[in-house]
Amino acid sequence: MEINVRGQQAYVYTGGKKTAIAATTETTAGPRVDHQPLVIFIHGAQQDHSCWGLQSRWFAHHGFSVLVPDLPGHGRSGGEPLLSVEALAEWIVALLDAVGVDRATLVGHSMGSLVALEATARYPERISRAVLIGSSLPMLVSPALLDATRDNEAQAMAMINAFSYSACSQIGGNTVPGLWLLGMNKRLMERQKKGVFHVDMNACNAYVRAPESLAGIAAPLLIIAGQQDRMTSPKAAKALLALIPGARLVAVEGSGHALMAERPDAVLDALRDFIAR
Repeated sequence: MEINVRGQQAYVYTGGKKTAIAATTETTAGPRVDHQPLVIFIHGAQQDHSCWGLQSRWFAHHGFSVLVPDLPGHGRSGGEPLLSVEALAEWIVALLDAVGVDRATLVGHSMGSLVALEATARYPERISRAVLIGSSLPMLVSPALLDATRDNEAQAMAMINAFSYSACSQIGGNTVPGLWLLGMNKRLMERQKKGVFHVDMNACNAYVRAPESLAGIAAPLLIIAGQQDRMTSPKAAKALLALIPGARLVAVEGSGHALMAERPDAVLDALRDFIAR
């Protein structure tokens, strides 16, 4: 569905089900009220809502309202990509305002995990819990990759594919026979607007939050890390875990950075255990 957020149309997937939020957004002009708990899934750099297919659909059909936005300038959403993680966190809260919901659970991957982290730290009254998938703080990007996202997007996409997937997934490994993980991700990246890649990666690279500021996070928080992740390593996940009192860590065997594609069921199981039980 389309939602107006700060005067700009944003495309938001609802998990294959018309939620109460979707129905009221389309039929009323006043405040919208939804009695199901809301989960917002936030995609990573050079991605869009489609990377959350399995996970969003499960929650949408098991007692939750689900919003999976294409971030500004991505996928089917209008506008330009936002320049910082902080601006993206503000936009997520503006999305909550647009649908008239006070609190939500945030699930973010890679760049989206930083957005979820920033929103949870900055707006504790709006975020009930958070899940960070493939995350680290800081999330530095190599100069070669950052330059490639600006000067040669095709080369940058090839680098991301090489870095994001475990060794097994480089030669197959899809749970759906006949589908090629790297090819699917390449096509997803190719359909984003030119220039988005560099803005996203620069936002990751530039994001700074004092480690001691995370000690005040009171919302339950889960970190999901791929044990073969070469972009946000398991070591970085453990370092982040140590900064947030009460946070939990789930390590996913046999997965690199692209956890939802490589180990979709394991990611869903971790989300269900944390959010739905």
